Amino acid sequence: MNIDARLEKNLQDLRASGADFTDIYFETSSSHSFSYEDGALEEVSSSGVEGTGVRVIRGESTSHVHTPGVNLEAAVSSLERAALSNGLAFKGTAAEGRALERGRFPEPPDVSFFREADALVRKSSSRVKQVSMSLQTACKNFAVYNSDGIFSGDRREYTLFGVEVVVEKDGVFQTGYESEALSADSGEFFQKISPIKVAEAALKRALLMLDAPLCPAGAMSVLLSGEAGGTMVHEACGHGLEADIVQKDFSVYRNKIGKAAASPLVTLVDDGSLPGLLGSGVCDDEGTPCRRNILIERGVLKGYLTDWISARKGSLALTGNGRRSSYRSTPQPRMTNTYIEPGDSSPEEMLRGMKKGLFVKKMGGGEVDPTSGDFVFQVTEGYLVKDGRIAHPVRGALLTGNGPDALFDIKAVGADLHFLPGICGKSGQSVPVSDGQPTLLIGSMVIGGAGA
Repeated sequence: MNIDARLEKNLQDLRASGADFTDIYFETSSSHSFSYEDGALEEVSSSGVEGTGVRVIRGESTSHVHTPGVNLEAAVSSLERAALSNGLAFKGTAAEGRALERGRFPEPPDVSFFREADALVRKSSSRVKQVSMSLQTACKNFAVYNSDGIFSGDRREYTLFGVEVVVEKDGVFQTGYESEALSADSGEFFQKISPIKVAEAALKRALLMLDAPLCPAGAMSVLLSGEAGGTMVHEACGHGLEADIVQKDFSVYRNKIGKAAASPLVTLVDDGSLPGLLGSGVCDDEGTPCRRNILIERGVLKGYLTDWISARKGSLALTGNGRRSSYRSTPQPRMTNTYIEPGDSSPEEMLRGMKKGLFVKKMGGGEVDPTSGDFVFQVTEGYLVKDGRIAHPVRGALLTGNGPDALFDIKAVGADLHFLPGICGKSGQSVPVSDGQPTLLIGSMVIGGAGA
């Protein structure tokens, strides 16, 4: 598309006045949120947003002005304010009209299935003490114009559904959680995803952990299932490959391009162009087309994820990873769909080769220090492995270690690539992402646990 002439003149006049880069971001969005607990809807909310964010960059200084609405008159006024705060003399050329049509936003979905799922879970086990469910849907339209001659935009829809079940036995409580998310409206989502099956999976996990003994502590090999979904890779490695973190010297991967960063079995990719995943789109929030980026290739570090500022600062290519949570925020380098490419090993063969270890099927939350790569992650579903076989489930396991060390210690990579969706937070902004991995065999990790 050609940039609208009414905005193009303003962008070029700003550049002539001394701005290095300017962009205008228009957004219209709507969302619906439902929270259900123990037989009742606890919270129902709907919102609609229209707004414009303007950014003017001059040298190392960035001015950002945002305003409600998507009319061109307000956009030009915001350009003038952003230019002034950056010390630039600029008088905008008048423009009128809307930058985005109001369009059609989805109606609130039918959530009558909440009660059905709740009743089924409680009927399935007398140990159930609490059932909680949440559903969020969102639709976002945006258009971005910039002084490099780009005009692009996208329409994105998301649906996220989660179930948490609390069970009790002899005064001991355990929680099971399961969720699903798709880049789709709620109608398409529930054609593909059964809320009943999601609830059943949460109950099954809670009951499994209720009867499981505590995990023993110590160093052992770890078989990380593809169903664990790349959480460790995202947190312990991915953020350290975002160029702004690298340039602030907060990353263990600084000055490591061309050097070994993982086992030769590992190829790590971030690809925002994959269809249907939560982190996918036509372009990023700066208008750069989403694309496939190889970060680590056969163990060697190849590149970082950039936005416009970090690409200019480091003389790096734009990768399509300049993302923002809304028009109120400025872009920053963010992951989209980050995953380890599948290998050729069989998960069954990997299991048979383990003498003693931990099979991790589901990961929970954790903490990571991006400067050192050190991490701690909860295991929400894990099994002790003895002599090549799964012995029994264990609870209370913690994975502790160092991200780069764990990547170097990968001994086998499975052929079974799985993705899990999520919401990633950074510097006060949350964006949808997907993380993926095949089954991975890690030689040794320190497992935290209270069992014998």
